[in-house]
Amino acid sequence: TQNCAAILQAWYPGQAGGTAVADVLFGDYNPAGRLPITFYKSMQQLPDYEDYSMKGRTYRFMTKTPLYPFGYGLSYTRFSYGKATLNQSKLTKGEKAILTIPVSNVGQRDGEEVVQVYICRPDDKEGPQKTLRGFQRVSIAKGKTQNVQIELPYDSFEWFDAATNTIRPLNGTYKILYGNSSNEKDLQTCSIQIQ
Repeated sequence: TQNCAAILQAWYPGQAGGTAVADVLFGDYNPAGRLPITFYKSMQQLPDYEDYSMKGRTYRFMTKTPLYPFGYGLSYTRFSYGKATLNQSKLTKGEKAILTIPVSNVGQRDGEEVVQVYICRPDDKEGPQKTLRGFQRVSIAKGKTQNVQIELPYDSFEWFDAATNTIRPLNGTYKILYGNSSNEKDLQTCSIQIQ
C-alpha cells in the first residue's frame, strides 16, 4: 500500500504462532494459505450499512476490484495454469463433471497451490458473479506440472430460480472459472451445458 511496505495478518495463530510467522518471513516455510474473506480497497466500496441486499458484498456480488480478493494468497514460488478440460460438455441429473487443470510450478522452489473452481450463470444478471464450488490443495515440485482433477457433481450447479423460489440446477450454460483466487484476472474459463 502507499502507507507501508508490508501487511502481516496472522489472525489467531496460537502459542506457536510467533515461530510459525518467523518461519514464513525468513523463508524457512513456503506459505500456501488463502484468504477466507474479501478485503475492500476503501469504505467507498462498501454498500450502505442499512442496505441489506447482497449487491456489492463479498466476492460473490462485488463488481469492483478489491484490495485483496477472496482466495488470494502468497507463495515463494509461482504457478502457471494451463487450459482445463472437462470430461463432458453436457451434464444431466446423477452425473458429475470432472475438470482437469494442468498446474505448473514455474518458480524456483517446491510449493503448494490451492486450485479454486467457481461457477456462474452468464444469463443471470441478478445472481452472484461467481460461487466457489471446488478447491484442492496440491504440492508441486519446482519445474513440474500436475493435472489437478476437481469433481463437480450435478448439484454443484444449483442456482436460485426466482420463478419457483427454489434452489436447483437450472437448464442452460454455466461458466466454470478456475485459478488461484476469485479475482477475474486470476481466472480462466470454460463452459458446460446443464440439462
